[in-house]
Amino acid sequence: MRRPWKIGALLVGTALFCAATITLYMSDRGSFIAKLWKDSQSRNISTWELLALAFGFDSDPDVLKRARNQPEVVMPVKDYVEKRVSPARIETGKLKITEWQDAVAGIEKKYGVPARMLVAIWGIESNFGKTMGDKNVLGSLATLTKAGYRADYFNKELLAALEIMRDGKIAKAQMVGSWAGAMGQIQFMPSSYLTYAVDHDGDGRKDIWKSIPDALASTANYLKESGWRPDTDWGYEVKIPEKFDFAAAWKKKSVTLADWAKMGLQRADGKPFPRPSEKARFYLPAGGAGPVFLVLKNFDVIKRYNNADSYALAVAHLADRIAGGEDFISPWPEDVVPLSRSERKELEALIAEKVLKPGKPAGNASHAIRLAIIKFQKTEGLLADGHPSRALLQRLRDWSPASSS
Repeated sequence: MRRPWKIGALLVGTALFCAATITLYMSDRGSFIAKLWKDSQSRNISTWELLALAFGFDSDPDVLKRARNQPEVVMPVKDYVEKRVSPARIETGKLKITEWQDAVAGIEKKYGVPARMLVAIWGIESNFGKTMGDKNVLGSLATLTKAGYRADYFNKELLAALEIMRDGKIAKAQMVGSWAGAMGQIQFMPSSYLTYAVDHDGDGRKDIWKSIPDALASTANYLKESGWRPDTDWGYEVKIPEKFDFAAAWKKKSVTLADWAKMGLQRADGKPFPRPSEKARFYLPAGGAGPVFLVLKNFDVIKRYNNADSYALAVAHLADRIAGGEDFISPWPEDVVPLSRSERKELEALIAEKVLKPGKPAGNASHAIRLAIIKFQKTEGLLADGHPSRALLQRLRDWSPASSS
């Protein structure tokens, strides 16, 4: 039986919320809060959490600025990796494994994820807990949702964050994180916290903010549940032979290492592939003149944390360096500035116009576009690797049939 005082509190809360929504409706955030109220009903989020958000929320323009200038997009892969795999971070990672050796040994045994990989993610996500973000998580997620930036995704994360606050997992004042709403030592999104966070130290709390064992074990649980394979690696740096057929390589989405070896790809360190039957995909972060990789399933599991090849490469490389591995063998090329989204669309439009039949640019290096780039590169006497570079874009801008004859 529902107690009268509870019914009264519910009615008062609902009335207050409705009054707040009406007051806010004339502002640009009124309809946003009203929609959030509707979405929250299935999650048992009370009016009090929504009222706290409604009265405490102001859009943060800096959040939107960071969203549109993510380093994984605007920074060359070379710079992205080297900034994150610094000598200081490598050395700190080694010290952290020693400092937390009992905890990481137990976590590795339980979840099957190497300690070096967990510490690498910890180092890249928060610099080992030193930089866990300076944004109010609820405010960041509300800003992104209201602005329509991947609104469905960030709306779900906002509701998950409200659940965390509702359940008292952390005080609202301590709920700070990245511009995207990622939290704690390992920068979990709120939904990841609700699904994958674990209490490894046994104190009754899943504390990814202050408990290093909880944070690392939560990362391990996340990777394990995402399909991490403990019996293999993330991938290999490889060397390509002279006159390598890049078009044939790009046509193969994922084939065995043995098949790649038949095409002439060998490990850069000269060692054999330990499991030739494993499937791998081709990864060319800076074109055929830079480091080349064959990446395995674990590489894509790392991308579940951050869906960018550059991020996964940085994590994997830092993990290897923490374990005593060497730097990449092939040097990075000098001209590695990535194309912006608008430049990529322009390149694709020019390729479609001058090499393919005219069509609407897709905004990504699709299979047909990449093969068309290779065709154009061959006609121009360039390295035919299919890599969409700034130099290639300029060549396309200046190109005409007369200039190529």
